[in-house]
Amino acid sequence: MVDVLPLVEARLRSALGEPDARAAVTFLGTDRLEVLRFHEGDVVRYATLGMSAQPMSDPTAMLADPVEGPRAELVLSVRPGAADTDKVLRPLAVLAASPQVEGVVVAPGSSLDVGEPLWPGAPFTSVLVAEPGGLVEDLDLDEPLDPVRFLPLLPMTPNEAAWKRVHGAQALQERWLTNGTDLRDPSRKSVPLD
Repeated sequence: MVDVLPLVEARLRSALGEPDARAAVTFLGTDRLEVLRFHEGDVVRYATLGMSAQPMSDPTAMLADPVEGPRAELVLSVRPGAADTDKVLRPLAVLAASPQVEGVVVAPGSSLDVGEPLWPGAPFTSVLVAEPGGLVEDLDLDEPLDPVRFLPLLPMTPNEAAWKRVHGAQALQERWLTNGTDLRDPSRKSVPLD
């Protein structure tokens, strides 16, 4: 069985450069997860490393398939300085552990909630999972393994998350676009939802 994590880290480095910090978290009953931090101009990016070690499996399946199934890592981009965003490391690791712990399949359009601010004073407790492929290209693995997808995370305020549950991810993203919302602003206000 191929160890996908060195390949994943190489893909992250080729797309985002050298990480300037990394932290490891292990939750009871899960594999070790790391969060890497990359600085690129006026943006800091946090990427998980470890979520893709195992494929995500359908929570209704009797047994998890150890080979086939979607694989992903999470990427969060914010502007540094206005908030202590480095405290997002543990919440990101919690989100990355959710397929192992809760049996969820993380996919574009889904919401992930940590139940507390993503970092101290953050107006966000959840994220919207966006479409992959823009920032970090998918990493193809040998058959029969699914490719690793690098899923961008878009922080949502509680009001935005509630609105998204009613109207859908696409409608929220259109609302953000229409209002010129800066999704990298770590202290932005909720988009107008009336």
